[in-house]
Amino acid sequence: MIKIYHSTGTRGFRVIWLCEELGIDYEVEKVDFSKEHRFSSEWLQINPLGKVPSLEDGELLMSESCAMMQYILDRYGNGRLQPLTGTVEHAYFLQWLWFSEATFSRPVGEIVNHRREFPGELEILDVVKEMQSRIFKCILALDKALEEKPFILGKKFSAADISLGYTLLIAQNRVEDSLPERVSNYWESISSRKAFKIAREA
Repeated sequence: MIKIYHSTGTRGFRVIWLCEELGIDYEVEKVDFSKEHRFSSEWLQINPLGKVPSLEDGELLMSESCAMMQYILDRYGNGRLQPLTGTVEHAYFLQWLWFSEATFSRPVGEIVNHRREFPGELEILDVVKEMQSRIFKCILALDKALEEKPFILGKKFSAADISLGYTLLIAQNRVEDSLPERVSNYWESISSRKAFKIAREA
């Protein structure tokens, strides 16, 4: 059975959500997110970078949430929640799956790290404003991509929507602007799914 090492609010959310959508068996092992635990010799054997989440499946032990998602889809998905490999549709699927982490999540993380290093009055407003601008550019790109379709690939919900959904979750309270109407409707749709709600409680 798949074991997901997870702390509430971390990217393990994506992996749990995906497993729920696919209806596959998994277990969650909650991880103490304190710096002391994450850099303990015990945890570094599971994740050498001291990060969360990690995934264990038999002899496999891996990190990186989007890579975990792709592994689960390829091994257990039976063609569900992703287009056929080698098609144009699958290329766009990969584009949005990785956009959500490599491009969209990055400025969100920069704000989190900046505020951790420079709390309260020490915050450098220009730095935060620049990151907020980058976040909103990603939101606008998503808005354009959602024109005349309910999900990022069209009529069908996919794992790319899961990955984007997590990033939208962590991005919303770090920008001052309201979500564009299409993105707001998209968010309402994906966040109302039963699997999303289960993942959020994990």
